[in-house]
Amino acid sequence: MKEIKSAAVIGSGVMGAAIAAQFLNAGISTVLLDIVPNQLTEEEKQKGLTKKDKMVRNRYGLLAIEKMKTDSPSPLTSFHNLSLLTIGNLEDDLSLLKEVDWIVEAIIEDVQIKKELFKKVDQYRKKESIVSSNTSGISINKMKETLSADFQAHFLGTHFFNPPRYIKLMEIIPTEETDPVVVKIISDFAEETLGKVVVKASDTPNFIANRIGSYAFLNIVKEMMKADLTIDEVDQLTGPLIGRPKSATFQTLDMVGLDTFYQVIQNMQGKMKLAEEIEMYQIPALLEAMLKKKMLGRKVGKGFYSKTEKGLKVLDYHTFTYKDLTATKENVVKKPLSSFLQEKNKKAFFLWNGIAPFLLYSAKMAGEITDSIYELDQAVQSGFNWKNGPFRLWDKLSLKNTIERMEEELMDIPLWIKEMIDHGFDQFYKEINGVEHYYHKGQYLPIPKSMDQISIRESKKQRDPLLSNDGASLIEIGDGVLLLELHSRNMSIGVDILTMIEQSIALIEAQEFKGLIIGSEKKSFSLGANLALMLLEAQNEDTVEIELAVRRFQQAMKRIKYCKKPVVAAPYQKTLGGGAEICLAASKVQASLETYIGLVETGVGLIPGGGGTTELYCNKWRKKPSSSTEDLLKLTGEVFQTILTAKVATSAAHAKEIGFFTEMDGITNNERFILRDAKKAVLQLANENYLPPKKEKIVVSGRNGYQFLMKEIVKLQKIGFISEYDAFIASNLATVLTGGDVDCGALVEEDYLLDLEREAFIRLIRKQETQQRMLHLLQTGKPLTAK
Repeated sequence: MKEIKSAAVIGSGVMGAAIAAQFLNAGISTVLLDIVPNQLTEEEKQKGLTKKDKMVRNRYGLLAIEKMKTDSPSPLTSFHNLSLLTIGNLEDDLSLLKEVDWIVEAIIEDVQIKKELFKKVDQYRKKESIVSSNTSGISINKMKETLSADFQAHFLGTHFFNPPRYIKLMEIIPTEETDPVVVKIISDFAEETLGKVVVKASDTPNFIANRIGSYAFLNIVKEMMKADLTIDEVDQLTGPLIGRPKSATFQTLDMVGLDTFYQVIQNMQGKMKLAEEIEMYQIPALLEAMLKKKMLGRKVGKGFYSKTEKGLKVLDYHTFTYKDLTATKENVVKKPLSSFLQEKNKKAFFLWNGIAPFLLYSAKMAGEITDSIYELDQAVQSGFNWKNGPFRLWDKLSLKNTIERMEEELMDIPLWIKEMIDHGFDQFYKEINGVEHYYHKGQYLPIPKSMDQISIRESKKQRDPLLSNDGASLIEIGDGVLLLELHSRNMSIGVDILTMIEQSIALIEAQEFKGLIIGSEKKSFSLGANLALMLLEAQNEDTVEIELAVRRFQQAMKRIKYCKKPVVAAPYQKTLGGGAEICLAASKVQASLETYIGLVETGVGLIPGGGGTTELYCNKWRKKPSSSTEDLLKLTGEVFQTILTAKVATSAAHAKEIGFFTEMDGITNNERFILRDAKKAVLQLANENYLPPKKEKIVVSGRNGYQFLMKEIVKLQKIGFISEYDAFIASNLATVLTGGDVDCGALVEEDYLLDLEREAFIRLIRKQETQQRMLHLLQTGKPLTAK
């Protein structure tokens, strides 16, 4: 078996259903099986159903489908994916396993029950199909005993993290008998098709991420109580300051659930060798008390924090009452972590004691739970969304300096760390000839990546950019393809990026280049135009400057659209406003599956100003071209609603459904490979003798459409859905979308619609109400709620 085209998941609980959803997101036909219920529900009795009815026998699968539809955030990138799902039960439908290439078990964490299930699976699976157990801590080797040789050769552990769509880590745990080819097949499939960061783990309790992460969390809890700090003070110290999310320690535990965390700790009991580890994994009295009081976190509305009508409250663990937050913005540490840890105060001592044992424990576990420090860091970073794994964090603190302090404080330093330093290796990661390497057994090895994976950082180290300014850089990435890297502050589009777009396109058209990619490796693709600069010009009433800026933005988008060479946009994560307009103008889009794209300008009292309104309308019209009044009104209404409500696609698949992307646009499931795939798209278009689109007239709904939309606006205003000023914004949007004062079905020039769009944009930005909304967003990061 060389390729995985179909899968089955056994167990339709929270984890099993979410794993099945991720297979569906990847376009994989999937079977979802569960047990047959013992009893009828009251609802089933009222419907006159019996235990023989399929609806009863497949109840758990049906419930899983409903949960997939209603869960937030959604495990599905599109509800259409459900067409690939077949549900069944473990009594009637085991024969379905004969057809699939990979079977994932995701049932209760009981080794005996798992072994009994695998005996049945072994009877029905086809030869060479892969079977894996999704477990968070049970020994993989113990599950396969007494099963056939072919089963054992094709069996391994695959630990997905919940929710699988959003947490990229997948730990692979081979057994002693697992065929190495099976490990490679699953690893490649998980990376390319499921979009995972795959790390190979040893068959040890809790594997890698949970082993290291749970130790880190427990150590913070115990050090907090020693230092007598408050829960929110600790979260302020253990978040972004040390490279972890804003949820830090206790908000993270609230999200995970204290019962789930308790299970992770329980997995370790009786399986530890180190005395310090055994001591650390003793459950703190605080957690025991919270478990007894059912203070499990967000799932029950109370944990370390409680959200009330008066705002967020924090637990006082001395009295078990909720109080106002004690940590303020003024208390945030603004100096580098290494400097802060040198201070002689309670908080600095706490943080050092919270970090140092964690670093040492990771070093002691490195050879036991995985083969390399790089894999350990990858597991922790991907599993918990930490910026730094323990060894990357250690480098930031200076390995040599921290070891000196640890020795002064009589901490136990692993022998391999001492030997590493003695042999002149003073950091875990090092850049060699522009390529990042990691320390491994007396040498530095290059960070592993696929042969054709593109790294902007490495490309720039190895070759100077052709052009560069504060907003973007133009670099060569081989085979005649150029990459325009967006790297402005906050990924906002200003004059600097527009200049680079113009110069880049002029260069590829004038010279023997195949085409251009517009992309990045920052947190998001683009958050839109430079709002602060536009607001400043609006407040100065510099209408001429604003008009020139909007016109230039429109012209830059037209340069992309009508470029003689293919221009491929490579969006990912947040792709908003002007970022969306770049994608709408591009010859083709190669998007990450997790792309959240939208024209969100109405949130600040504007409408799209870079051709987004027209291009979204045209995308939708080309999908189903028609000039009938009914069809034009329906189309206009759909685009109007999308832009007015600032609708953002929840995935690249969803973006295709609502018109931001076309069926010809590509989707890359793993963000790390998006630039590679974008380059392939450029080369394919070039090899097909790419020609830019011809300028064409656009059919609009005219006065009929405008009147239709204005009636809708009045309705929305009457029911209180929009304010009076929202209605004014909407009327301007309606003018642009319909073409204004022309007949229904009229053909108009693209530039005519761009003129309407630019006029409406300037009209709105001059209004005090719009400027207030812009200022509020800049100050708070949130749109101003209309009154």
